[in-house]
Amino acid sequence: MRDLRLTLRPGEWVAVVGPNGAGKSTLLRALAGLLPTGGALRVGDQAWALLPRRQRAQALAWLGPAELDGTGTELRAEEAVMLGRLPHQGWMGLASAADRAAVDAALAAVEALPWRHRPLHSLSAGERQRVLLARALAVQAPRLLLDEPLTHLDSPHQADWLRLMRAQADQGRAVCSVLHELHLALRADRLWVLHDGQVRYDGPAQQPAAREALQAAFGQRLRFVQDEDGWLALPA
Repeated sequence: MRDLRLTLRPGEWVAVVGPNGAGKSTLLRALAGLLPTGGALRVGDQAWALLPRRQRAQALAWLGPAELDGTGTELRAEEAVMLGRLPHQGWMGLASAADRAAVDAALAAVEALPWRHRPLHSLSAGERQRVLLARALAVQAPRLLLDEPLTHLDSPHQADWLRLMRAQADQGRAVCSVLHELHLALRADRLWVLHDGQVRYDGPAQQPAAREALQAAFGQRLRFVQDEDGWLALPA
């Protein structure tokens, strides 16, 4: 992956799409500062590498695939979500009223309040994924990076996630998500279409050029239909 110049803007949701092996997760991890890069990663007008660790943790919330898979499963759901508040807590790690309010709001946003006291190991895979999303929301960071956030979620909860991401962007956050679900990715504000480690398209999701880039990336194996909300990508 080389010669990339990408910008995450406040109030915008970007969907990162492309075939398997295109480099989607690698790109997102690089944006999160989890991988070394040969270029410059900046937050506003500041270099990411020069930001204090605490400030980095407050600036960006991250959700990766298969987190807590086999580890930390004795935690209760609300305890797992409280981990998202660590960047805001003092050295003793004591939860404040603001921390508890943020956790409650995040659990409510993903409809997980009824089982907040249940241990993670007792939850289904989809329920655990919603807890992890709540943990990312609890950070209340201005930038939200999500790698395959819809793993294990059924169709109704995928629709809930779509509305939630739109709400996050409407509140001024910059949202970037790696998605395999092209029908949902086309609801984003902007698409980054990756193929062979390169960004082949960076622009509005509903433009003809976006559909052309998707067709090229997926070897002309898509068909597009239009409904009242815009374009949908389906297998050809």
